[in-house]
Amino acid sequence: MKPIKNPEEPLALWSGQDRIDNEIHTSVTAIIRSGGCSWNRCRICQYRHERFTGVEKPELSRLMMAQIHRLKEQIEHEKPQVVKVYTSGSFFDPAEVPPDIQEYLINQVKGKTLIVESRCEYVDLERFSRYMDLIREGGETGTIVVAIGLETTSDPIREKCIDKGLHFSEYLKTSDTIHKAGGKVKTYLLHKPPYLTEREAHDDMIRSIREIIPITDLISMNPCTVQRNTHLETLWKRQAYRPPYLWSVASILAQSDAHVTCDPIGGGQTRGPHNCGTCDSMILDAIRDYNLNADQDLMKSVMEMHCDCKDEWEYVMNQEYPWSMPLTR
Repeated sequence: MKPIKNPEEPLALWSGQDRIDNEIHTSVTAIIRSGGCSWNRCRICQYRHERFTGVEKPELSRLMMAQIHRLKEQIEHEKPQVVKVYTSGSFFDPAEVPPDIQEYLINQVKGKTLIVESRCEYVDLERFSRYMDLIREGGETGTIVVAIGLETTSDPIREKCIDKGLHFSEYLKTSDTIHKAGGKVKTYLLHKPPYLTEREAHDDMIRSIREIIPITDLISMNPCTVQRNTHLETLWKRQAYRPPYLWSVASILAQSDAHVTCDPIGGGQTRGPHNCGTCDSMILDAIRDYNLNADQDLMKSVMEMHCDCKDEWEYVMNQEYPWSMPLTR
């Protein structure tokens, strides 16, 4: 039997580096178990299952406070410039993260860059402005970056393929609210949700990146991974879905008009973005380097590489038709 993780410990906690505003910063990242995503319907997401269930609000606050105390210890030890805190849904949703927990965390990172995720409906100008004033008490370098899972600029794809419950117009309005308060916007894009061909997914990302560049401060492209206990996993098991080729990922990054970070979770594995297995690690290493150095020539050089599976990818890009089963696994 798999041991149950200590509920007073973060689900994950690690140190690293992130490129923000053309500079490389030290960072600490924590994944915190919370009250759970209120939307709870996205077809591709397993994280919505990572929640406390059947606990009253005082107990939820206690358990989340314990996890943040552990994060606080890591911050005091590492002294990072950037702190990233991820829950299973929205940091600003009071049902998921009680307001006292929100305020306590921001107090711990005054003067730093705090990155949190939220759905648009929970970003309120008055409250967010107050949080911005609070984080700047530690210095003008203090800021909050709100990461929004836009996934694509196409409303039909976001509604029919992902069931996100978000319209592009809401994203635009929320981005404006965040900027008015002095914060920053990070936009998540999802590469190849279900029901799209390799070509459709590739072209949708190129278009989406181009359309949000004037709006967002940071862009993160997430190549789709087949997570357990999801609708996407059901399709994958029926051979009705294949994660994107790493050739597609590299091609998008090589063509982007802005620096787009990318962390291919499960890269090189059958559930994650993958090629043939021979060239995967080389491309993944190049993507990791590109995340920090923003050297687009590196990604262009990847596209000049040759591997037998590149011919397969090019065939799939040209011959895979909408509303049909994937040509490859």
